[in-house]
Amino acid sequence: MNEVFPLRTVSQPFINYSYIIFDPRSRASLLVDPSWELGTIVNKLNELQADLKGILLTHSHYDHVNLVAQLTAIYHCDVFISVKEIEDYGFKCNNLKGVNDYEVLSFEGITVTCLHTPGHSSGSMCFLLSESIFTGDTVFIEGCGSCSSQGGSAEDMFKSIQRLKSIIAPHVRVYPGHSFGSKVGEPFNNLFNQNIYFQIDSMKQFIDFRMRPNQSNLFKFC
Repeated sequence: MNEVFPLRTVSQPFINYSYIIFDPRSRASLLVDPSWELGTIVNKLNELQADLKGILLTHSHYDHVNLVAQLTAIYHCDVFISVKEIEDYGFKCNNLKGVNDYEVLSFEGITVTCLHTPGHSSGSMCFLLSESIFTGDTVFIEGCGSCSSQGGSAEDMFKSIQRLKSIIAPHVRVYPGHSFGSKVGEPFNNLFNQNIYFQIDSMKQFIDFRMRPNQSNLFKFC
């Protein structure tokens, strides 16, 4: 079974989570949304004696991609992001590979299914493994990403969350791009109790609530 190593990385005011996915038999690894602390990531890869096969990007916002250039220069690995994100935002980097909804990537013991989940950005993507899902800014343990930036859509976010609710097994652990008080890696089933956006089944109610005026903070979810 693949192992997941969460890395909390900081550049105030940003606090992100990057993740190393590691296969202990082959030592193959993938890196999800590398941000802020190059030394933290490189040191962990070295500690694991990991063979970095690729970088998975959930979307192209700067706080999720800012170490891509440095890491590709070091490891010469491929970088995977949705075709839609490339087309709509013009994202570029070395060794870039566009991927589509339901495309499957395989790397020496690691198999990843790409799921297009727009809402936070038009090309946002979640990456699903047998025991884990990496959700970027689509789904947090406590809520969902903002829908007001370029390409964002509360309607699309509602559809994406409904889709995830219908296809993700209850035991799959959720690894988002940020934490707002909850521990990353909660089982998907727990979000039905902890995440208010999982409890809204009406699209209109969802949109009205996510886009409600006078929110003191887009990341205070109730």
